[in-house]
Amino acid sequence: MSPHPKVLAVIPPMTQLNTPYPSTAYLTGFLRSRAVPAVQEDLALALVLKLLTPEGLQAIRAQVTPGKRTPAINAFDTHFDRYVETIAPTIAFLQGRDATLMHRICSREFLPEGPRFESLDVYVNEDGGDPMAWAFGALGTHDRARHLATLYLNDLADVLRDAVDPRFEFVRYAESLASSQPTFEPLAQALAAPQNLVDVTLHELTLEALKRHAPKVVLISVPFPGAVYAAFRIAQTIKAHDPSVVTVLGGGFVNTELRELTEPRVFDHFDFVTLDAGERPVLALLEHLEGKRPASQLVRTYSRHDGEVRFTNFAEPDIAFAEVGTPTWDGLPLNRYLSLLDMLNPMHRLWSDGRWNKLTVAHGCYWKKCSFCDVSLDYISRYDAATAETLVSRIETIVKETGQTGFHFVDEAAPPKSLKALAAELVRRKMPISWWGNIRFEKSFTPALCKQLADSGCIAVSGGLEVASDRLLALMKKGVSVDQVARVTHAFTDAGILVHAYLMYGFPTQTVQDTVDALEYVRQLFAAGCIQSGFFHRFTCTVHSPVGKNPSEFGVSLHELPKVSFAKNDIGFIDPTGVDHDALGVALKKAIYNFMHGIGLEEDVRSWFDVAVPKTKVAKHRIERALAAE
Repeated sequence: MSPHPKVLAVIPPMTQLNTPYPSTAYLTGFLRSRAVPAVQEDLALALVLKLLTPEGLQAIRAQVTPGKRTPAINAFDTHFDRYVETIAPTIAFLQGRDATLMHRICSREFLPEGPRFESLDVYVNEDGGDPMAWAFGALGTHDRARHLATLYLNDLADVLRDAVDPRFEFVRYAESLASSQPTFEPLAQALAAPQNLVDVTLHELTLEALKRHAPKVVLISVPFPGAVYAAFRIAQTIKAHDPSVVTVLGGGFVNTELRELTEPRVFDHFDFVTLDAGERPVLALLEHLEGKRPASQLVRTYSRHDGEVRFTNFAEPDIAFAEVGTPTWDGLPLNRYLSLLDMLNPMHRLWSDGRWNKLTVAHGCYWKKCSFCDVSLDYISRYDAATAETLVSRIETIVKETGQTGFHFVDEAAPPKSLKALAAELVRRKMPISWWGNIRFEKSFTPALCKQLADSGCIAVSGGLEVASDRLLALMKKGVSVDQVARVTHAFTDAGILVHAYLMYGFPTQTVQDTVDALEYVRQLFAAGCIQSGFFHRFTCTVHSPVGKNPSEFGVSLHELPKVSFAKNDIGFIDPTGVDHDALGVALKKAIYNFMHGIGLEEDVRSWFDVAVPKTKVAKHRIERALAAE
């Protein structure tokens, strides 16, 4: 019998439905490497799978009242019997357990079609033909069916939101209760409110997990604000069931937003809150619980003493990245994840389609200079790499355990030197995997290296172009230029690797002219085949970034924050340009969505805007000339 207490690591709702969020796999693998009995549960997946059953749909329908009538609810009510008949086989199809159902789904007569199916109308041909023929052609039956089945599930998610809980989404749940909330009060009120159907279901699943594993310690990892509410509901259930079970909160949200935590009520639900990489704090905590370490030697850990929050950070080095062990997915129901197809763009689908083994090439970021990034925090600032031999050994172990050869490298930016060595080692060991990950579009990625990465199994990369403006890229300290991004992305495309660009608008001092010019650059990158996918997000100033720490260097001033006892991250700022970036953002997102579907690539970019904007100053063939100069 192990001398260590049994540990249960939990993924709370909501994260992803196609593959497990990797935090519990990392922690479980590490703890087992240190002889700690550790198990894991994905309550996010379990919650959705329990709600999306015939019984779950009956329970959802019981929540519908005359005052709750929306298009989604009306369609659900009208076709309820068909939803009940089709939900189980559709879930089985999306789990890969009943592929032949694709033929019936593609008939458009099997699934009830609610408001989400209206998105297909934009693709209707002039002759009234198949609206999805452009994406799937005469074949592509399986993908076509998965896209239709995903629309069907999105209709049901809308019903859940409209009838049961307005905060519900498949990937974010009650996000507004936690994101940059200076006080705990909104979350406290939500936790004290009567439980709705989603809460009750999560409560039951939590009790089942406790019964199954009988843990002494439960680690709840919260990567995003949209998983915080459910994490507290899980802890609330645990404490009501057995107060002796030690509950621990950690994860990306905590590491970013709870660095100045002083709210004692958090500890009504969690005994401890840990910051940054979890391996060392959890080991220290377990030793403390075993009586082998005093509380004064906890590492990066919050706790409550005599009603006050105390932060303890005994000086002790972190576990080296080469020694954290191999992640394990043992105990997670890998055959029950849902392979969804939200968007028809071939690159964009990777985030929701297929079950990927998530792995990190190196801890932290080797660049760590970008002015919009949280470069002062551990997950960026502490760069620590492992050898290619170590990484490929981990890959071999994971493939043997899961039987699946797809890998998503989840680095902030995977180092070119490490990827080059990894590719060589994968080829040397004849490891036939498929992989994709995040990079910087830097000149180290030559055509030769891109070809080497493709030969090793690289199918796609994503990277930050951010604001496509050389002036703003320099202000961001991005270390790249627009021309360089064009050449690097083209090299990846030539090697047969799909490219996704992260794009940004609303950066300090960005003018309307900058925004129009950025969209023109992006249009040309799509037209030249340099990128296949992209996403525009609004710049948010955070307190941990260079902009948040030194706003005057970027020509802005910060709003004064209220007194913070809970979450602190986003901070408003005053930009002297006075541009209404929100109005421009609508056009940017509309344009990029169409570009990803091959639509509007020849149009003047001004046509996407509902307000008058200046003509672009970017030369019409700027990207073509950059590529020719290569």
